[in-house]
Amino acid sequence: MAKNAPGKAHRAGVTLVQLMDMFPDEASAVRWFESVIWPDGRHCPKCGSVRTREASHAKMPYWCTDCRSYFSVKTGTAMQRSKVPTRKWAIAIYLCLTSLKSVSSMKLHRDIGVTQATALFMMHRIREAWAVDDADQFDGPVEVDESYFCGATT
Repeated sequence: MAKNAPGKAHRAGVTLVQLMDMFPDEASAVRWFESVIWPDGRHCPKCGSVRTREASHAKMPYWCTDCRSYFSVKTGTAMQRSKVPTRKWAIAIYLCLTSLKSVSSMKLHRDIGVTQATALFMMHRIREAWAVDDADQFDGPVEVDESYFCGATT
C-alpha cells in the first residue's frame, strides 16, 4: 500500500490534461463559463433582467430586451473588453491558481501564446478578481485590555 505524501497531496484537483479535455475548443470554454456565471439561466449583467435573447452581433452574442444592450459571458467579469479567447482565459486562470506563487507573465505568454503585455494584463485582471477585501476585518468597536509599555528612560 502506497503511503500518502506529506502536505495537501490528498486533495483532488483537475490535471492539465483534464483541463485540455474540458476545453478542446472555444465553444466548450464559452459554455463552461456560461454555466459558472449564469447557473440559474442567462441574465443581463447591467440590469439583471432575464428577458434576453440571442443576437446576431459578432462580439456580443446576447441582447437584453429591457435595457436594450448587447452583452456576452465576458461582460462584467475580469475578461471584459478583452480580445483574448475564453479558452486562453481558462488556461491562464488554471495556471495562476494552481501555482504556489502564481506564474510570471513571461511564462504565461509562452504557455498560452499571447504577447508578454497581454499576459501581464491578464495576470493583473486575474489577481484583482481573486483579491480578498479585508477592509471590514477590523470594522466596529475595539476592546483593549490593560497594557504597560516600557522603554528606556533618560
